[in-house]
Amino acid sequence: MRIHEERFEGAVVVHLAGRLDTSTAPEVQAHLESVVGEGVDVVVVGLDDLEFMSSAGLRVLLATAKRLRPTGSLRLFGLNSTVRDVFDVSGFSMIFPVFEDEPAALAG
Repeated sequence: MRIHEERFEGAVVVHLAGRLDTSTAPEVQAHLESVVGEGVDVVVVGLDDLEFMSSAGLRVLLATAKRLRPTGSLRLFGLNSTVRDVFDVSGFSMIFPVFEDEPAALAG
């Protein structure tokens, strides 16, 4: 798992690359919890370089979204076909705001 972070005024963009599964979910969760713990209101997660996502990865995103409520938001972008299938089958595509690209996600 590779995690790359960019900071903008009022938002943090976290790019994930590789596999988000049981073995890598704790690392991603710790990183996202650290960002949220800093008081960031908008967390944008880029999934375009994600090769695979399991239910453990979905739980990490759900936990992050819950921590950001009610004042902040979790926004996702760049779901490739593999990840989009996981989101569609699980119903998560109806839960999270999903954007085509990073600029659209930042604009919200």
